[in-house]
Amino acid sequence: MTLHELAAHHGVATSYDDWTGRSVEVSPEAVRAALAALDVDAGTDEAVAAALAAAHELPWTRPAPPVLVVRHGEPAVLDTVDGLSASVLLEDGRRLEAGPPTDDERHGDRVRRRFLLPELPLGYHEAQVRAAGTTATTAVIVVPERAPVPEGRHWGWQVQLYALRSQGSWGIGDYADLRTVLTASAADGAGALLVNPLHAETPVRPVQNSPYSPSSRLFRAALYLRVEQVPEYAAAAPELRAAVDALKPAADPERIDRDTAWAAKLAALELLWPQHRVGALADFRGGQPLERFALFCALAELHGPDWRAWPAELQTPTAAALVAHEQRVAFWCWVQLLVDEQLAGLGEGLAVGVLHDLAVGVDAGGADAWALQDVLAQGTTIGAPPDSFNQKGQDWGLPPWRPDRLRDQGYLPFRQMVQAVLRHAGGIRIDHVMGLSRLWWVPAGAGASEGTYVSYDAEAMLGILALEATRAGAVVIGEDLGTVETSVRRLLDRTAVLGSAVLWFETSEDGWYLPPTTWRRDALASVTTHDLPTAAGWLAEEHVRVRYELGQLGHSLAEEQARARTEREMLLAMLRHEGLLGDDGDVVLALHRALVASPSRLVLAVYGDAVGDLRQPNLPGTVDEYPNWRLPVADGDGTPLGLEELLAHPGVRKLTALLRQVR
Repeated sequence: MTLHELAAHHGVATSYDDWTGRSVEVSPEAVRAALAALDVDAGTDEAVAAALAAAHELPWTRPAPPVLVVRHGEPAVLDTVDGLSASVLLEDGRRLEAGPPTDDERHGDRVRRRFLLPELPLGYHEAQVRAAGTTATTAVIVVPERAPVPEGRHWGWQVQLYALRSQGSWGIGDYADLRTVLTASAADGAGALLVNPLHAETPVRPVQNSPYSPSSRLFRAALYLRVEQVPEYAAAAPELRAAVDALKPAADPERIDRDTAWAAKLAALELLWPQHRVGALADFRGGQPLERFALFCALAELHGPDWRAWPAELQTPTAAALVAHEQRVAFWCWVQLLVDEQLAGLGEGLAVGVLHDLAVGVDAGGADAWALQDVLAQGTTIGAPPDSFNQKGQDWGLPPWRPDRLRDQGYLPFRQMVQAVLRHAGGIRIDHVMGLSRLWWVPAGAGASEGTYVSYDAEAMLGILALEATRAGAVVIGEDLGTVETSVRRLLDRTAVLGSAVLWFETSEDGWYLPPTTWRRDALASVTTHDLPTAAGWLAEEHVRVRYELGQLGHSLAEEQARARTEREMLLAMLRHEGLLGDDGDVVLALHRALVASPSRLVLAVYGDAVGDLRQPNLPGTVDEYPNWRLPVADGDGTPLGLEELLAHPGVRKLTALLRQVR
């Protein structure tokens, strides 16, 4: 019995193919660390043998599996151990009986019996299995073959909300600014708008800058509230409104200052809280996730933003803590009510609607990591191995789902997360969608390149995504950039998860840029993303200069510059050959003509490209070395633009006119 066998049984990779296709062996230390995060002792040969024996025995100790995910219309077969009879309690309360079992395999004095379940409707059901002396349950999830897809083609914008500051916002773009952008986009004929993750932050300073390292993916950010549009503000006496108005901070023209914005908004909410609508709050409250999130916020105010540093008795949620902090819990539930009200109805004027981005993980010290400790692998983080752009690998500092615990809980935490993101949404974009199949786990204290892949049940998780999207009437988009296994690509296509066609990466195996007419139809096409250079920055080699100055290159400056110039010339050659580079020589417009010429169902642009912004929103591999997630949209001279200026900017109007050619 070997470490390789044990690792394979638990879905831990001992080798992988890197971005060049070269096979890389994973170190035994990384394999053992991943197994340890799954509570599997592989420290000695004896421990490996014992763990492998236990793994083989486990299926025979359970009368029924914890979960069964089946596609609608396909036979649903439930494997049991010594099962005598089975029935299914449907989501709507009806009960259906399974047929008689068939014996399949013996293991000592136990026998595997298989039940063919009756045809089941889409949804979440529960199979109940009667065995000798016990009754076991299995979550039976019936999922559709495919998620919804938009009819025809649509264009729109992808925005970083915090960067879109209007004269009315409090130093940071907010939900009212989002409504302004949506109204303007709808008037121009856009069909969709993709917004950065609006997941909830921990409401304690310092506020996390990255929207991709949220405190909770079950709730939404209070930081983006427009205070003056809170119902309690409208109903307040003039002197109270004046006191709230006086709190509005002056915006830092160069940077998004979340701490200042949040301090002012929290003070305003405190003033308005005594006026809160008791009945509306009572109707909104209910359900363990909201109460736990509100309790986390209350405790974070007292003990700091990282629950791992709290007193030991508070490091897990308890009913006693909920009672002890009831008034503050009510306050934070009310704040989420306000957020929900300001998000309601957004995107109704668009054919597809608002596409909400789902971050790949959560802050290890935040609310979800505190409330969901049993389904997250504590002490390890996720990231990515080295690739052409991030040559030292990436460590995102986020704890991964435990695949075994997700299965044991019938994927309930995953289901709740997807439902939360799809509330008030026309679609969901899955950041690093390959993470539904496998994630790169980095051991504590190790470098980003010193991890390994751990596998997940992509069939089950994509099926649940398709089910939730079907119920919400929403589309699903996967950020499938980088190395994508062939089996995963087939599964994404089969489930109708739209891919991501980013112009910078639409190349053949020999590096030539592909004509846009050959791009995928079932995709969201864009020039760039938040993690990549802007159009102007790419053309000016800004991404090379910045990474060189910050020590992020894996090669010499001269080599990177030569590669960037070669790529630029190859791209320009493609644009000329396809007749996309007009007489005006405007390369940025030509790049977007490529999007319009593609068959991709969704075509999205960014405002920064329209106005010549050189700076990308985020530089992977950095935290404070680069002003990640703190840059307002600026023109080519670096002058920040307010939302009013931005929407009227000639570059935005010119690009809008081009995008309207999408048919």
